[in-house]
Amino acid sequence: MTSPASTPLQEKIKKHIADHGPMTIAEYMSMCLSDPEHGYYMCQQPFGKQGDFTTAPEISQLFGELIGAWLLHQWIAQDLKGPVHLVEIGPGRGTLMRDILRVISLRPQMLANLQIHLVETSPALRKEQRKRLKAYTIKWHDTLHSVPQGPTLFVANELFDALPIHQYQLTESGWRERCVGLDSDNNLTFGIGLGTLSPADIAKAKLQAKIGDTLEISPASNAIAAQIGQRIKTQGGAALLIDYGYARTATGDTFQALKKHEYISTLEQCGEADLTAHVNFQALANAARAEGAHAHGLLGQGEFLLGLGLLERAGQLGAGRSNLDQEQIRKDVERLAADDQMGTLFKVLCLTAHATPTIPFTT
Repeated sequence: MTSPASTPLQEKIKKHIADHGPMTIAEYMSMCLSDPEHGYYMCQQPFGKQGDFTTAPEISQLFGELIGAWLLHQWIAQDLKGPVHLVEIGPGRGTLMRDILRVISLRPQMLANLQIHLVETSPALRKEQRKRLKAYTIKWHDTLHSVPQGPTLFVANELFDALPIHQYQLTESGWRERCVGLDSDNNLTFGIGLGTLSPADIAKAKLQAKIGDTLEISPASNAIAAQIGQRIKTQGGAALLIDYGYARTATGDTFQALKKHEYISTLEQCGEADLTAHVNFQALANAARAEGAHAHGLLGQGEFLLGLGLLERAGQLGAGRSNLDQEQIRKDVERLAADDQMGTLFKVLCLTAHATPTIPFTT
């Protein structure tokens, strides 16, 4: 079986390594996903059946509608005064925001007090978002830094899994960073570099690790969680962070590539496949807490949606519809919430300025 031909980005990465030496996995992920010329999110259409993966908002409108109801509840419960910023980071094709705004529009007073912001770097995805959200006034941003100050409601669905990670492997001489380099045939390969974990990172991890174990750290993810936590603490508001990952820091290699809904080698088809890693929710919560925010949860996505009335809303949506439509709604509910589907792998972390839990969170 022959290997796929090198992509233009693969050749660019090889040249970079030949000129500058091995790169960290974080650098490799950044180039593969965000290279201005050939990066995956710059050039590809990743979402849906025709893309490489399907996100919860693309499965059913139920997902976004329930999040919209949760955000509406936060606006009322916190008595947020306008203007209130509604910010989605990594908004995909705009499907989630469209469904959120359909619910919020039921309260014209809230909609009138909202300023809607999408943090998106991809020109291709911005174009898709404009199509779906043409009924609303939207402001786009490359980073959170340019979003105005004020009470803010944040949503991030499948954002953190696509942010760059560093991997460290425990060797006989301590933790060493894994890198991407070139083998004797000029093919991309993994190796162990000179980088080491800081004593502070080792202390924070509190791991029982053995030789050969891998630890993943995402400073980019933690920085965004800290920024969200700081804004919520000082300005008011709340955040929902939804992704697949693990509740507590642990060892394991979760770096993966997905193309056409199938897993492939992370070193092949650079710029043409999605690269992700599982999210460390403990690290995100700790980063937000360090800025004074309160973290609630973690809940599985299924428990979160069911707690917000998924079954009741599905019943309303299916009322009077054909048997075929009702069966599809049932399948969508199962995919979103069942333990063997997205229900437990995907998790929901809530951040607020106050210690009192908000529905459906109990801690």
